[in-house]
Amino acid sequence: MTDDTVQHTLKKPIEHGDKTYSQLTFREATVGDIMLAEQFAGGQVSKSVVMLASMADVPLPAFKKISARELNKILDLTKDFLGNEDSTTGE
Repeated sequence: MTDDTVQHTLKKPIEHGDKTYSQLTFREATVGDIMLAEQFAGGQVSKSVVMLASMADVPLPAFKKISARELNKILDLTKDFLGNEDSTTGE
């Protein structure tokens, strides 16, 4: 793991095809990841999931098997890579 990536170990590994995913490594989002997410119909959660799957190089059908609880941990872990840093609005 480097400063350019973050890792998350899944509490419950996910399987897709003949591959098992127990640990995910996320890299910083690219413009391509953002463009891919924008092409996906759905709300913000769906677009974030598409981006995260791409950032971890995990097929979307596999990534969709991750529990909601795990997803919340992953979103928190990757918030700086997604551009979701806390900001102040002056309010």
